[in-house]
Amino acid sequence: MDSRLRIALLAPLMVPVPPQAYAGTERVIATLASCLHERGHNVTLFASGDSQVDCELVPVIPRAAWKDGFVGDPSPLMELVMATAWRQHGRFDLIHSHLETDAFLFARHCPTPVVSTLHGRLDEPGIPLLLREFRDIPLVAISDSQGRWAPDANWMATIHHGLPLAEMVHSTSTGDYLVVVGRATPEKGIAEAIEFARRTKLPLKVAAKVNNPAEQAFFDEVIAPAIEEGTVEFLGEIGESERDPLLAGARATLMLGAWPEPFGLVAIESMATGTPVIARRAGALPEIVEHLHTGFLIDDLREADLALDLAARVDRAEVRRRTIERFSPERMTDEYEKVYWRVLDGAARGR
Repeated sequence: MDSRLRIALLAPLMVPVPPQAYAGTERVIATLASCLHERGHNVTLFASGDSQVDCELVPVIPRAAWKDGFVGDPSPLMELVMATAWRQHGRFDLIHSHLETDAFLFARHCPTPVVSTLHGRLDEPGIPLLLREFRDIPLVAISDSQGRWAPDANWMATIHHGLPLAEMVHSTSTGDYLVVVGRATPEKGIAEAIEFARRTKLPLKVAAKVNNPAEQAFFDEVIAPAIEEGTVEFLGEIGESERDPLLAGARATLMLGAWPEPFGLVAIESMATGTPVIARRAGALPEIVEHLHTGFLIDDLREADLALDLAARVDRAEVRRRTIERFSPERMTDEYEKVYWRVLDGAARGR
């Protein structure tokens, strides 16, 4: 049997693949597409037309939706991706969806086998009901924490993300500021990071997306006053050419929100630059951050004080080495290839 597969990857349409600034799912899709292509698979990406990938691109819409001012529920755009893929499904051995639960009905009825990686929380309203109904479709979790709320789902595997972290700028020197990268929302722990910066007298650099009205309201209420008092330097939404040196130069990256991250790409990116992460013991972060080795898992800001003291003593080269080893594109792609063959084997036995 030919080990090379014809694989379709379905991406959301909000930002291009890879993204030019803040986004997570699309960076993972770009990495997976590149690795699968390099291994000789025939890869086709369904995404916005301004995406830039090595494999075949099917442009579902000409430009990423957010570039054209799209706001609101992205479900219609997800349906557009599925409709386009459905028309071409016969070209592929397997379809890999990154369209969240929007693609569940598509996965059940598409004649070509479909596996779905879920990137978001699974405890949001309605999602537990969907997971119980669609126990027949193959799923991949991005962390054990994410998948634990659906024990009866058809999990093929838990696959931690991988990124080309070895290419990132890195530093072995301890920086003199703290950093937060994310969205201007309460769950990202920015308010807690501001409080922590005030306690420690260290400057805090915040690189955060402020696009929608809720993010703007949070910025106005929480971040703007901290800028005025001199606690925060606000950088807005930045691309990787600015983000990587920012992370590499920090004393620690803060992830202090109690929101349970389904994964946490910022954590592995920070650690790949050599900068340890001080993270709330929530969501997938205990799976990602190796306490005392690549960062520190805390329960409150008093423990964060201890972590900051220890952060100045960690071996940043070792932080980087361990992170690159654990979260490589090659490891992630190995695990997805195993899932693909399991799904295809199950589909063949079903027929």
